[in-house]
Amino acid sequence: MSITPDQVRHVALLSRLQLGEDEVERYTKQLDAILGHVEQLNALDTSNVEPMITATVSGNVFRPDEPRPSLTREEALQSAPKSDGEFFVVPKVIE
Repeated sequence: MSITPDQVRHVALLSRLQLGEDEVERYTKQLDAILGHVEQLNALDTSNVEPMITATVSGNVFRPDEPRPSLTREEALQSAPKSDGEFFVVPKVIE
C-alpha cells in the first residue's frame, strides 16, 4: 500500500491543518514508510498467537483493595485554612 500526496492533503484538510508543499512531500514519505512497516507486520502469521492486553505478562500490579481507617473529620479540617467545623470553606466561584 502506498500513500499519495493527495491523500496527505485530504487528511490535512480533515484535520484542519495547513501544510506547505514541502511538508506534504515529507509527510507522504514518512507515512508511506510507516505503512510499509505495517504491511510487514500484516505478513506475519499470528494465527497461533493468543490475544493479549499487554506485551508483558506482569498481571495485575495493583494492591488489594482493603478497607483502612481514614482521617476523622477533625483531623481533615485541622490543616484547612478555613472551615466551619463541618466543611471546608472556600471562596465562591460560581455566580
